[in-house]
Amino acid sequence: MTEKYSDYTVPGLAKENGHEVAGLLQGRLHALNDLHLVLKHIHWNVVGPNFIAVHEMLDPQTELVRGFADEIAERIATLGGAPSGLSGELVDSRTWKDYPLFKADAVTHLAELDKVYSGVIEDHRDVLGKVGQIDPITEDLIIGQVKQLELFQWFIRSHIERS
Repeated sequence: MTEKYSDYTVPGLAKENGHEVAGLLQGRLHALNDLHLVLKHIHWNVVGPNFIAVHEMLDPQTELVRGFADEIAERIATLGGAPSGLSGELVDSRTWKDYPLFKADAVTHLAELDKVYSGVIEDHRDVLGKVGQIDPITEDLIIGQVKQLELFQWFIRSHIERS
């Protein structure tokens, strides 16, 4: 059996605190991996008059969210944890429902994606409040991600406003 945590964390943090933060970040890693898949799924399944605008808008979001997941995974490892990118663990531990749509028009997809972004951002902010008391480096990482995720959500909402 492999270990979930190393016998170390970053200098200046108690090992227990580093491992606590790594544990909190694992949930964020699962959420970002899921969001990445949802964004790609919508990219492949959006149809209708605004197809190309949404199709092309989602590619940069997908790429950046994928990078966010990598940043979180590397922070978990730096803190002495073993990041999990396993799909079975993601599904078993997630607290949200699976994305419900396949082929659908842009407004329908984006209204559903708005809900997904709300959940990810709310959970990121919750973890932000917890890690801010323990590790300012992780806090800074999450602040940057929340800022960008909120911007992406604004892009989504701008498409569906008054639709």
